[in-house]
Amino acid sequence: MPKKIIKRLMPDHKDIKDNKYLKVFGNLLHNPHLWHMNRHSVAKAFAIGLFFAFIPVPFQMILAAGTAIIVHGNLPLSIALVWITNPLTIPAIFYSCYVVGTWIVGEPAQAFAFEASWQWVVDSLSTIGPSFLLGCGVLASIFGVIGYFGIQALWRYSVIKAWKQRKNRH
Repeated sequence: MPKKIIKRLMPDHKDIKDNKYLKVFGNLLHNPHLWHMNRHSVAKAFAIGLFFAFIPVPFQMILAAGTAIIVHGNLPLSIALVWITNPLTIPAIFYSCYVVGTWIVGEPAQAFAFEASWQWVVDSLSTIGPSFLLGCGVLASIFGVIGYFGIQALWRYSVIKAWKQRKNRH
């Protein structure tokens, strides 16, 4: 069942509450709905985490946490999924965003060398920026929707499968 797997992989809620960057949310972090593991909260968390993983800003975790608080998604999972974009995966993910953006705009892709620095992003905004940012928005939306509905379907499938197994045992 997805719930058991996700619970095992999730960070401890005490660690998240004590995170210095998330202290900005104060008592909002004590809302028990943010820590529940049910189909709806996990699906929201996947949508939030996957969406913000594709947004090229240095404070993705805070944006994901704020959105999870607003929509009552699972907070630890929302934050953890943002880390899909990490120093190892950022070049491939952001290049994919750029390619998707150029495809949508109808421009030929320009040759460039990716650097994992904020300065490179700022310098590149005038040349590859529009296509890159468009691709980021499109892929963030697509993966957010796929994450939400994928978890909803997987959760329902696992519950139906468990019901059938229980029924067959009797």
